[in-house]
Amino acid sequence: MIKYIVRRLLYAIPVMFVISIVIFVTIHLPPGDPITKMMEGMRMQQGVTFSQGDIEALEARYGFNQPLPVQYVKWIGNIVLHGDFGYSFSKHEQSEAVISDYLGLTIIVSLASLVFTWVVALPVGILSAVRQYSLADYFFSFVGLIGLATPSFLMALIFLYLGLSIGHVSLTGLFSTEFQNAPWSLARVIDLLKHLPLPMVVIGTGGTAGLIRIMRANLLDELHKPYMDTARAKGLPEWRVLIKYPLRHAMNPFVSGFAYILPGLVAGEAIVAYVLNLQTEGPILLNALLNLDVFLAAGFLLFLSLLTIIGTLVSDILLAWLDPRIRYEG
Repeated sequence: MIKYIVRRLLYAIPVMFVISIVIFVTIHLPPGDPITKMMEGMRMQQGVTFSQGDIEALEARYGFNQPLPVQYVKWIGNIVLHGDFGYSFSKHEQSEAVISDYLGLTIIVSLASLVFTWVVALPVGILSAVRQYSLADYFFSFVGLIGLATPSFLMALIFLYLGLSIGHVSLTGLFSTEFQNAPWSLARVIDLLKHLPLPMVVIGTGGTAGLIRIMRANLLDELHKPYMDTARAKGLPEWRVLIKYPLRHAMNPFVSGFAYILPGLVAGEAIVAYVLNLQTEGPILLNALLNLDVFLAAGFLLFLSLLTIIGTLVSDILLAWLDPRIRYEG
């Protein structure tokens, strides 16, 4: 098992290297550069003009006058050796400071949504399979279809409307006004936990509905196999037969979905973050892309790619634990 994990970790290094190249090249594809866009914004808003010499001096300072491969080597070298992601021209500070401010809350919201997804999808999927064609099965199938068909941002708007029209309260944000920019404390953590359920449910509903259907289909396939009749013939209780045999086999595709659920939750919260005014990375990343803030956008995309690799690694480890054949065949 240890060798299997080490091998997967070693695979992740070249994959991350290739992803970083793709990200850096893609970010630089749009015409223009952040220096020119920043100066144009200052000219439009403040009437400040810059000479071509000023532009060339700033481009030389930040390395935009060098070939793209040289820019990439310097960028990835500063990240690996110094933890320096470059300067954010839209936020006027180092990119790693902006990323650290927003990425922590993004991960908290995404992990909470992931826990909600698994806690709800696993028992509901099992119930729907065991009680096939029952009232509960029809009800959860109907709710699951509604969850799959309803966009997350629309669900967020519905909750906001209900909160204002019925409860006369605003459900936006992750913190109350007094804790918005306050330093971390126990009171601020408690306030965060009070505001967390709504984005957790809104972001996690789509993934929950999909996993319910996956779990139901997988378990139904296992429940009708001959080994189930053999297990029942041995006199084992029904719940023990379910947990020991078909459920473990049905979990394989369920667990493998972890590889795309975690980054999918992070990426999917961008529009929801705008609607609910969440202090997460979605709006910041979109603004960075619109403003050609290449270092900040590349840093965020690099972390999203890292989450995908981590999700894949966790998925592989869980699959190897569930099915020992995978660690030898993988």
